[in-house]
Amino acid sequence: MRIKEIVQTIENLAPVPLQEDFDNSGLQVGDINREATAALLSLDVTESVIDEAVSLGCNLIISHHPLAFKPFKSLTGRTYIERCMIKAIKHDIVIYAAHTNLDNASQGVNFKLAEMLGLQQLRILSPKKDSLLKLVTFVPESHAEYVRSALFNAGAGNIGNYDSCSFNLHGEGTFRANELANPFVGNRGKFHFEKEVRIETVLPRFKQADVLRALLSVHPYEEPAYDFYPLKNDWAQVGSGVVGVLPEPIPEQEFLYLLKDVFNLPTIRHTKLQNREIHDVALCGGAGAFLVPEAIAYGADAFITGEARYNDFYDVDSHLLLAVVGHYESEICTKEIFFDVISKKFPTFVVHKSAFDSNPVKYL
Repeated sequence: MRIKEIVQTIENLAPVPLQEDFDNSGLQVGDINREATAALLSLDVTESVIDEAVSLGCNLIISHHPLAFKPFKSLTGRTYIERCMIKAIKHDIVIYAAHTNLDNASQGVNFKLAEMLGLQQLRILSPKKDSLLKLVTFVPESHAEYVRSALFNAGAGNIGNYDSCSFNLHGEGTFRANELANPFVGNRGKFHFEKEVRIETVLPRFKQADVLRALLSVHPYEEPAYDFYPLKNDWAQVGSGVVGVLPEPIPEQEFLYLLKDVFNLPTIRHTKLQNREIHDVALCGGAGAFLVPEAIAYGADAFITGEARYNDFYDVDSHLLLAVVGHYESEICTKEIFFDVISKKFPTFVVHKSAFDSNPVKYL
């Protein structure tokens, strides 16, 4: 089995185009066309993690945080990032990262956190905007089912928990082929009427090239008619943060103790207690305090994140309980996500979870 097959499994869950503009998810080092020996899963890539991969016979490291965020002008070993790059190249280790694309994915980091807390009725807190297209094409009735299947297989037609979604309207198309044409139906120089189906379906913007390629490969016409329309709809299944409800409301202090237990925290930072009960919960792993306004607008009783600034605690005011559990603590679950998706697809492939604690923040 090649490394690219494992990478594709990760990208099926968290497509790279879902990452934020500042990010550098995807392949960091190495050749994914090589045969895979074993994989090591980690939150961060450090020299200790690479040494661990070497000792375990792993030629693939999958991490949440990218090793390289910025371009290199030289590779001298001056920083730990450069040393990791050099060591990975020396030992023929591929490094791959799924960062904000995994944060934004349905069933990604935030859904895992919600699962750990037992939240129900989950939905995205801040859905992706301007990320959807509608495809409209016209197909002879005899080929409509064939074309629809090709579009769906290429990634079109997914809406929430439904796939193969389309609208189909039967009508009549007209055209006249000139002397240079090679018409599928009709004759050169003669006006032609054809019973056709107008097919409408939705797709993510990043799937446009794949869907168009599929359409052109199976459409019987020499010159297929099609249009892509940008949609203003939010993409409700993809985006930042998650909101959900606890099975039963609980007091604030009990909720904080729940967080300490779930995330194995020696301490927790939070805003002043207001003697409220916690039922509606919003959360975002990592540095998610930018979503506080959305959590307030949603009407959440509490917002959980991994990292927040001093002023974020002021900005919350008395609107909700802000609980900060630590960046590392809110994302260490990514190893479980990677393990589950790879093991399900390749049950006999050897996958290790890194035993190293790469958290740079310590508590006394």
